[in-house]
Amino acid sequence: MLIDSFGRHITYLRISVTQRCNFRCLYCMPKIPFDYVPKEELLSFEEMFVFVKELIDRGVKKIRISGGEPLLRKDLSVFIKMIKTYKNDIDLALTSNGFLLKDYAKELKNAGLERINISLDTLDSKKAKKLAQKDVLSSVLAGIEEAVSCGFKVKLNTVALKGLNDDELISLLEFAKNKKMQIRFIEFMENIHAYGALRGLKKDEIIKLLSQKYTISLIKKDEFAPVSLYSANGYEFGIIDPHSDAFCKSCNRIRLSAEGLLIPCLYHEDALSIKEAMRSKDIEKALQILVKVLENKPEKNEWKLNDNQISKRAFYQTGG
Repeated sequence: MLIDSFGRHITYLRISVTQRCNFRCLYCMPKIPFDYVPKEELLSFEEMFVFVKELIDRGVKKIRISGGEPLLRKDLSVFIKMIKTYKNDIDLALTSNGFLLKDYAKELKNAGLERINISLDTLDSKKAKKLAQKDVLSSVLAGIEEAVSCGFKVKLNTVALKGLNDDELISLLEFAKNKKMQIRFIEFMENIHAYGALRGLKKDEIIKLLSQKYTISLIKKDEFAPVSLYSANGYEFGIIDPHSDAFCKSCNRIRLSAEGLLIPCLYHEDALSIKEAMRSKDIEKALQILVKVLENKPEKNEWKLNDNQISKRAFYQTGG
């Protein structure tokens, strides 16, 4: 079993398979060049898989693959099939911007993937182009349709932003409701890589806007994640509140970056690399590094809403 210094059992691994993305979203990486990490700097899928097997053997039950945009990484379906072949009942999910899903959904389904979270911040093509700095909406919507037709369980992720999509939250909720999907509204996570003029909506502001049409009531707070589930006249949706540390006491996750960094907490800079160990096929050394990372996992995040902190973490590197 994987247990940190506060007695929390680590059962959830998030893997960022690439930093690259085909969007330049204002809230994430608007000024980052398109190609900036040489392929040879990344762990191969074979190297990742050797390490992932060890974590599965030690109790990891859930794996989420993210990026950047994970579908930009060649042979992603091969990696997914490796994991599912090794542990068929592993809870394996993907987070994507949806732009390439129309072409890859069937391949991913055949490899064993079952769940996909897709970013959808607006239903207005002009707003989508402004947010992503690219004409993306029609391809994203086509990707959502293809994912549904392939039998995936789909959730939608929406970053709630003042002056950009705050007038669409009800429409987005109804879009998801009509397609029998869960939508999760995400508070904007302030970071130095984002467009500086952005301002996000907080949980209470999101609820206030939705309450203009729906009766909103809390269903439950997720014990292991910063998401709270609500009912809008019987339709279940989520709000992700990353500024809270209420979920930290039961946090069950660690992260692995494409370059081999093991990251104990999204909101801390502490990370150790297993790349050298995996390149030299020294799995024992990699596991020793894992032990240190678990020892370094903080009791709770230090990102307080009233401190006006801006994270230095590049979320596209860690799947945030």
